[in-house]
Amino acid sequence: MSLNELHKKVEGWVQNKKLVCQQYKLEQEELKNTKQHLIFIQNAQSLAQQTAEYIQNQAHNKVARVVSKCLTAVFQKPYIFKINFEKKRGKTEANLVFEKNGVEVDPMSASGGGIVDVAAFALRLSCLILSKPKLRRILIMDEPFKFVSIKYRDNVREMLEELAEDFDVQIIMVTHIEELQTGNVIRLPNPE
Repeated sequence: MSLNELHKKVEGWVQNKKLVCQQYKLEQEELKNTKQHLIFIQNAQSLAQQTAEYIQNQAHNKVARVVSKCLTAVFQKPYIFKINFEKKRGKTEANLVFEKNGVEVDPMSASGGGIVDVAAFALRLSCLILSKPKLRRILIMDEPFKFVSIKYRDNVREMLEELAEDFDVQIIMVTHIEELQTGNVIRLPNPE
């Protein structure tokens, strides 16, 4: 190989080195920008998570207050309604529990159907109260308290009257249980 050819080859390597160095600088700048962008994204995600937790806590407090109030009004026992939020598979799941005497109880397996009926009614009421934009406050229900024991039915009726007044909600309820009838009662004839 001649000296001239060797010189051209070295010149080509120098040019390649300059191009590689320029590309390296560009890649370094891109990496720096990407890392900065990642930090912004992580901060935004953290802020969104904090906001979501705050909203969950606010909603929980309002819902739990209404449900606990209804349970206590009917059963006159210190039931506390709670929503336990758990993060699973990147999502938040809500588990509804009752607490009685400091012990968490699964509503579906460890409490009577009447307690579940009252809690379900209170959850519907909570959703209506918390809805945005505000909806017309009317609940239409069919036999919502069918599993409530006879000895608690007067308490249910009193609770319905009080809640209708306190939350300015109209409750329309189909029921065959006479002890629950309150307000304007419409009796339909038997279809016999």
